[in-house]
Amino acid sequence: MTAADRVTGGNGAAPPGRVRAETVQRLERAMGSLGTAAMASMEQRLSWFRSMSAENRSWIGLVAQAGIAAFVDWVKHPKRGRPSVAVEVFGTAPRELARAVSLQQAVEMVRIIIDVVEARVDELAAPGGEAELREAVLRYTREVAFGAAQVYARTAEARGAWDARLEALVVDSLVRGEMGEGLQSWASALNWSHSPVAVVVGHADDSEPEGLIEELRAIVRRSRLDLLAGVHGTRLVVVLGGTDDPLSAAGQIAGRFGPGPVVVGPVVSDLQAATRSAASALAGLRAAPGWPDSPRPVLADDLLPERALDGDEAARAGLIRDVYEALRHGGTALLDTVTTYLEQGSSLEATARMLFVHPNTVRYRLRRVSELTGLIPSDGRAGFTLWVGIVLGRLAHNRT
Repeated sequence: MTAADRVTGGNGAAPPGRVRAETVQRLERAMGSLGTAAMASMEQRLSWFRSMSAENRSWIGLVAQAGIAAFVDWVKHPKRGRPSVAVEVFGTAPRELARAVSLQQAVEMVRIIIDVVEARVDELAAPGGEAELREAVLRYTREVAFGAAQVYARTAEARGAWDARLEALVVDSLVRGEMGEGLQSWASALNWSHSPVAVVVGHADDSEPEGLIEELRAIVRRSRLDLLAGVHGTRLVVVLGGTDDPLSAAGQIAGRFGPGPVVVGPVVSDLQAATRSAASALAGLRAAPGWPDSPRPVLADDLLPERALDGDEAARAGLIRDVYEALRHGGTALLDTVTTYLEQGSSLEATARMLFVHPNTVRYRLRRVSELTGLIPSDGRAGFTLWVGIVLGRLAHNRT
């Protein structure tokens, strides 16, 4: 009995699930031409393949050739059982190829390779072995599909874990106030190019951080914004990209924060400058208990008095500049008028009597105060901010 007879069972027909030996020999002789035909077909039918670099096309050629070789080896040694397609086929290409070729494109590529083999079944199969070869092609196609899915699932998992680590490093750098070159390179690896940027902070709830961050990302994606986030101890830190109105954007995600205040840092030009936004937001979160009835979310700049009283030097400098210095440059009468007005319980008449001026003069000066500072003295919250700013300015002025 010949070797062919042992494979075919002695009568020329292959046992169930096997391809006869003569067909295997024909496949072995045709492997080179099949690989060449597959590449030519991809060149003709796939626009994304034509636009790829020569290096990546070369790697795909190796994948196609490896797929055909693995198929021939599989039908030649059926006792090996299920082939290790992920290793034998996709293991020939570098991991970077999985980033250059999407899973959908990989499926299209495999389909073309199979089409090339199927188109030549009548030529490749031994007489009477056409049905066996077609069945083998179908079975192998299924294995290749599973193998491709496995490769891309592993790549996505590894990429996701790596992206999560990079994201955590970026957020941690912003919290620490670090603006090194690493921050920009990490952000570039995450494909972050959104601006302007604002940082939102609050307390984290009991949810798993990974699931919480993905949920936040899904929420802001509907507004075509981008997001980086991390949980630091009990704090949830969110970096929003692509919005000029961070307070409104923060309102969309405030419900996913834990109990307590949600503070929105000021808008900055880019991620490199986001350390300032993060510092303001974190200072606001620390000082927020001083304003129990603050809105949720609240701007960090609206918490300037509490932040200043809590020791935030940036808040103190901001209040001195925007309140005390602005009023002092507007004339001593403005400082005297608003100070007296606040001391007299926001009474126009009492202020006018104390300053020996007409009430209309007081009204005019208070309007000037509002124009210069953006704060309305008759508003309780604004009056408090003016008062703290004036006191801090006087103290600073007295020390110089």
